Amino acid sequence: MNSFGRIFRVSIWGESHGNSVGIVVDGVPAGIELSEQEMMADLARRKSGAVGTTPRVEADQPNIISGLFKGHTTGAPLTILFSNTNTRSGDYAKLKAQPRPSHADFTSMTKFNGWNDPRGGGHFSGRLTLGLVAAGVIAKKILNKATFQTNIVELGGSHNAEEFEEIVLSAVAAGDSVGGVIECRVDGLPVGMGEPFFDSVESVVAHALFAVPAVKGVEFGAGFECARMRGSEHNDPIINKEGVTLTNNAGGIVGGITNGNQLVVRAAIKPTASIAMEQQTYNFATNKVEPLEIGGRHDACIAMRAGVVVESAVAIALADLYLLGKK
Repeated sequence: MNSFGRIFRVSIWGESHGNSVGIVVDGVPAGIELSEQEMMADLARRKSGAVGTTPRVEADQPNIISGLFKGHTTGAPLTILFSNTNTRSGDYAKLKAQPRPSHADFTSMTKFNGWNDPRGGGHFSGRLTLGLVAAGVIAKKILNKATFQTNIVELGGSHNAEEFEEIVLSAVAAGDSVGGVIECRVDGLPVGMGEPFFDSVESVVAHALFAVPAVKGVEFGAGFECARMRGSEHNDPIINKEGVTLTNNAGGIVGGITNGNQLVVRAAIKPTASIAMEQQTYNFATNKVEPLEIGGRHDACIAMRAGVVVESAVAIALADLYLLGKK
């Protein structure tokens, strides 16, 4: 449904053009120092304003309405709310009859028998990732010895960061969009997190990452490149009693369990589905394929703002695994 985790459990709620969006975070240990202000740095990383991002600007001010007393977590569920104040729902009126290609308009309409909120993508909007970022701040506090480094390593097919802005501007000029690859590296994780098979670190982290709208692929360490390597190339020799390895093709995970080396995970972010360029797609009102021009305010490259969301999803998964290991 709309919840993830067994101990550190997050439940996401709201719609893009509804009154508010937010998240409930259960299983947070009591006594953790926390404030709304501490969340602002990560929330700012997700904000629009850069080249190729949506012109929709929201305050994104978190409001913690439960689970906090005298600046510390109480052990009760934390509820974090964000108000929606800058919506233009009229931009989406025609999409009920003519769903956007590669968007959730058609699938949500069919699954929920037309009762879904279609405005701005409704419950399927990237707007809801605000809650994931807020929960990620809490997760990183639980993983207090872990440090995160997250970057765009590929954009529009280029690995050259100096070309990224030009690629995005070219897509904007064409009324199109581009995708990218985000890499998250985590240092300071203990050896032994995770379980074999279904609760492997890869399984749990990938589960959380694929909940992020626009993520279409996940790989760890050498990832798909390992299929083109020999064992002698891919193996990571252990060089000391702490388990440090000479190379890190495994991405810090062996047998589904953290090995104390840097965890390396990458997420492929698809191009934004809502583009200004005219497309030919089915119109349910006329029962034929017709041109569609999408209005509204959209990112030309979701990857520009998704780094902190990817990082937060990874942190949420790791916090749950960490707390499971302490049971």
